[in-house]
Amino acid sequence: MSAHVIRVPASIGNLGPGFDTLGLAVALYLRVTVRRRIPDGRGRLVTRFVDGRPPARDGIARAFRVWPLRVPDPPSLEVDVESQIPGGAGLGSSAAATIAGLRLRELCDGARSAEEVLSAACRLERHPDNAAAALFGGLTSSSVGEDGRVTVARWRWPAIWRLVIATPDVELPTVASRRVIPRKIPLQDVVFNLQRLAGLLHAIERRDVSRMAATFEDRCHQPYREPLVPVLRRALALKHPDILGVCLSGAGPSLVAFVRRNPASVARALEALYRRERVPCTVRTHGVHQ
Repeated sequence: MSAHVIRVPASIGNLGPGFDTLGLAVALYLRVTVRRRIPDGRGRLVTRFVDGRPPARDGIARAFRVWPLRVPDPPSLEVDVESQIPGGAGLGSSAAATIAGLRLRELCDGARSAEEVLSAACRLERHPDNAAAALFGGLTSSSVGEDGRVTVARWRWPAIWRLVIATPDVELPTVASRRVIPRKIPLQDVVFNLQRLAGLLHAIERRDVSRMAATFEDRCHQPYREPLVPVLRRALALKHPDILGVCLSGAGPSLVAFVRRNPASVARALEALYRRERVPCTVRTHGVHQ
């Protein structure tokens, strides 16, 4: 019998104006392989990190324990974890771990609805954008009701559009990146973002590349995070004929350029930008996980 493998994609949150709302799944993965199911009735999770670099906080184990056991004598699981997603880079490593942990829990005491999984993930993550994209794939927009229920809409992302992601070699904990955002945002800045968010979703649905660049603009989080993120202002202003737009990836410090063609050329332009600023970085090119 082949091993059971859970594969969860990385994700980009916000996409400029869609703070805590938009998420985009990236073809870069966390893989969890179930090596053994142990019928011991204890419902434990035994984790081995294949690359030898366990995270400071094991989000998989945390999510695995979030639900109370609902079946008698659940099996325990021994699993191997491999991740292509860099931690603390603004690429949804925490959300991927959370979704993986919840999926593992389903193997112990039964399947849950997508709504239950997403609701549990959002309680742990405290915002829905990355978790929704990691769970459903593609481009998602999420809204949270007064009762805490999360509603997700999915949008068609053109398969030909690629992502060029630059991750500077700096540490930026999500909690620090969120702390700099003020609790109150000026009304005109909120309106600015809402206008661009609506335009962005319309341009993506219509594949209207002529309208894309301006719709990634943001006034609600990126300006406040700029002092924490090397090269952010210059990267947002980067001009290239094949760039649809540039934004901070989630809480950063990664940046993402959305590219309609010639991703290698865009990658070289980003590498040159960081090199001029003497900031070490890693540049990757990926597709969207649909």
